[in-house]
Amino acid sequence: MKHPLTISVGIVDRQVEIFGHLDGNFFGDEFGPVSGQFSAKVMEEAIVLFDQAHRQISRSPSIRLRAGKGSFFSLFNVTIGNRFHWERTEDQTFQGDLILCLRKEEMICAINEIPLEDYLISVISSEMGGEAPMEFLKTHAILSRSWLLASLDRKEESKSPSIQTEKITEGEIIRWYDRKDHDLFDVCSDDHCQRYQGIKKIVSEQAKEAVRKTHGMVMTFRDEVCDARYSKACGGITEGFDTAWDDKRIPYLTSISDAPFPHQQIRTEEEASRWMLSNPEAYCHTTDESLLKKILPGFDRETKNFFRWRIEYSRTELEEILREKSGFDFGTLKEIVPLNRGPSGRISLLKIVGLKKSMVVGKELEIRRWLSRTHLYSSAFIVAADAERFIFHGAGWGHGVGLCQIGAAVMAIQGFSAEEILRHYFTGVEIKKIY
Repeated sequence: MKHPLTISVGIVDRQVEIFGHLDGNFFGDEFGPVSGQFSAKVMEEAIVLFDQAHRQISRSPSIRLRAGKGSFFSLFNVTIGNRFHWERTEDQTFQGDLILCLRKEEMICAINEIPLEDYLISVISSEMGGEAPMEFLKTHAILSRSWLLASLDRKEESKSPSIQTEKITEGEIIRWYDRKDHDLFDVCSDDHCQRYQGIKKIVSEQAKEAVRKTHGMVMTFRDEVCDARYSKACGGITEGFDTAWDDKRIPYLTSISDAPFPHQQIRTEEEASRWMLSNPEAYCHTTDESLLKKILPGFDRETKNFFRWRIEYSRTELEEILREKSGFDFGTLKEIVPLNRGPSGRISLLKIVGLKKSMVVGKELEIRRWLSRTHLYSSAFIVAADAERFIFHGAGWGHGVGLCQIGAAVMAIQGFSAEEILRHYFTGVEIKKIY
């Protein structure tokens, strides 16, 4: 494909009204300059844009605000970590153009159009801390650029957008949530694509330098840009692609040991139990708070004990969570039985047995959603139960496929280069400069 100079990022979507601030001068097709606070709402099948004095500036199904030199815009109450355990809202500031589009449902979508390399600077700063070692930031720049270009390639090849994929039969619900082929923009700004939390507030000079030093560099496999995946912490062994998404093997997204030596991959429930209750050596096995402060953004540092974790529910609490999250009344909960695990111990098929109903659920993210009011840290867990309680012992944070972010950052601190880190996590890849 022809590699784009700019991309469009969906910041907020499906809102009836949007509020923000224009810092500097912005121009529309038939108006401008405009600055200061603004609001936009749907009225009579159009978006109406108001200035800070609540004067109407424009009325149209689509409004583009072009940024003047040195101008920024802010959007208020942007949701981050949507449906994850760190979900919250915050005001965010962006450079580039702001586009407001009307959806058929009479709702507004706010889109940021920005140069591709500037987008990557924000992604790296949003995903990990700005004080992380340079070789890790270079690793992430190549990784994120690869993911983005591979995603745009897939979108170009498949003109039929899909939000999620599922297989539903009697007694079984299998869902996996891949990158959303968004209809109005290239990528969204949240964790289901890549975190993009603005270009002004959190960007570090280190991130800018990492993107500059890796300009145009991507991972390739057999001359195709890699669909690079990553999560926060694998728990000691990374996972295969097919555990989290479609039932296919991708050669560079297979399971590896996140350590200088091989760990035995999980094959049985006995091995899973030993693994979840152990503390093996691994790159992502760190409790060094000073190190984590360097490599994790502030809200990620709220997540403690991610390498090995424990969650306890009363039986009635878990029954209530399952009713709320699955939509089914299982009655008195009897058993939670893993049916299929990947090599990291992550469960891709789980049977939930109640007095009223039994169901099989998959894949890993749907399992995590059903068993928590937000998300379990991962689907790598074992369950112990008695008459009153269900106790989960788990490993890792996220789907575990591809690069382990905390592990990769630790590798960089230990002196590994960006290329060595990428070759560790992605089997058989090449690093190439393609523009």
